[in-house]
Amino acid sequence: MKTNKRKFLVVSVLIGLAFFGGAAAMYAGVYNVAADDPHTRPVYAMLETARDRSIAARAAKLQVPDGLDDPARIRQGAGNYNAMCTGCHLAPGMAPTELSKGLYPAPPDLTRERVSAAEAFWVIKHGIKASGMPAWGKSMGDDYIWNMAAFLQELPKLDEAQYAALVASSGGHSHGGGETEPHGHDDGEMDDHGGAMPSGSAAHPHPPGTPPHDDSPASGSHAGMDMGSGQAAESKPHAHGPNTPADHHAPKPSDKATSAKTATKPAAATVEHRHADGTVESHPAPASKPASNDGHDDHQH
Repeated sequence: MKTNKRKFLVVSVLIGLAFFGGAAAMYAGVYNVAADDPHTRPVYAMLETARDRSIAARAAKLQVPDGLDDPARIRQGAGNYNAMCTGCHLAPGMAPTELSKGLYPAPPDLTRERVSAAEAFWVIKHGIKASGMPAWGKSMGDDYIWNMAAFLQELPKLDEAQYAALVASSGGHSHGGGETEPHGHDDGEMDDHGGAMPSGSAAHPHPPGTPPHDDSPASGSHAGMDMGSGQAAESKPHAHGPNTPADHHAPKPSDKATSAKTATKPAAATVEHRHADGTVESHPAPASKPASNDGHDDHQH
């Protein structure tokens, strides 16, 4: 009895030490997570088994739809695969890419490996953690994902010419359809999903970094009004430097108006006083009350 207790105690201590030792090593950053430093064989085997069993267990619960061999489904799936997947999983006749060589674990070359339809659907929809495989189900409907799974059943059988012909016949826009969010293309063009454009405006791409702006024709209470050349120039959108006064848009008086004010300003009146010694003194008349005329030519003080 005492022997069993002693064994249990020893095992418990060893498990505790292993746990705390592993936690300390993890916190200290001992394990290298770099993609160019592969896992050890035991760690890789453990992770690979966990991944494969997780996918298989969940894919087994799916109801695979009928008609995955329909040429229309396969053709539509080819367009999406070509636009979204070849960077990692390649295409017939395609050399390895920077992504396919740089990711770890390496993504499977689906031109050589056949994946069951159910497992392909689950992986495409939900993605795989810490692998670079995104969850396309956040932007694509299930029907489109099943079409891609249908195409993957045929992909290993295709040569380069057959693949190119199938993609060319896919139709629709370059992604083959299925995205639920608006998006742009590398060439700057936007897909027309039926949205209405303002009358008189044309769809056009904007270079990266273009500030938000209104492409619609000018409207509002000032549309069509002649504001005058001076005001029109001032009213154009323009950048302001730092410490620009708030009233810098106020109209400035013209030179003619300033000259007119100067010309119409009356000259100041003067008053002369003659003193008893014969000297004459002159000075400006009071502004508020002009000097009164008492009928005398001069004043003696």
